[in-house]
Amino acid sequence: MNGLSTVLIVVGLFFVGGIISFVKQKMPTSLVVLLSIGAALCIGTGLLYLEV
Repeated sequence: MNGLSTVLIVVGLFFVGGIISFVKQKMPTSLVVLLSIGAALCIGTGLLYLEV
């Protein structure tokens, strides 16, 4: 694992926590969808950058 992939995965997991929090607070659905797209992109990019 290099530093960039680690940072991207951690940021993606942080966004996932935000999604859970926003759903509990009954925030607008468009905001939750936008945050989930960002989380998926961060985690996906972090996984692609992994050096296995």
